[in-house]
Formats: sequence, C-alpha cells, structure tokens
Amino acid sequence: MTTVPPIKGSRFLYDSFDAAAARIDANERIYEMQFGALEAQLRRIEDMIERLEKRIWVTVYGVAGVILAQATVSLLGLPVGQ
Repeated sequence: MTTVPPIKGSRFLYDSFDAAAARIDANERIYEMQFGALEAQLRRIEDMIERLEKRIWVTVYGVAGVILAQATVSLLGLPVGQ
C-alpha cells in the first residue's frame, strides 16, 4: 500500500479557483456600494428640495402679507410712509 505524501506549499497552487464566481461577487459588491452612494445622494437632493420648498412658501406668505397690508392700508385710508 502506497501513501501519498502531503503536498507542501500553498494550497492555492492546487485548489481550483473559480474566477467567474469571484468576478460576479466583486461586481455585486461594487453595485451595492454604487447603489448605497446613489441612495445617499438622492437623500441629500431630497433634503435640499425640501428646504427650497420651505423657502418658497415663506416667500409666498411674505408677499401675500405685504399685499394684504397694502390692501388694508388703502381701505382704511391711512397715509403710507409720510
């Protein structure tokens, strides 16, 4: 009975390497990172749009307040700024 001597050296020299699976795994990790970055960027854009919307509403209410104040002054007949 003959025994096979143990193989010395790196196991990577003798084990098969599945390059396609490794490439697919690497691509999946890259896609996850890209989608994570994209989601973060979309959240920042949504926050900026929300802040812009608040500023627009404040401007609209300010203009409406000025128009109502001018209408009130003209109806009461008060002198303006003199």
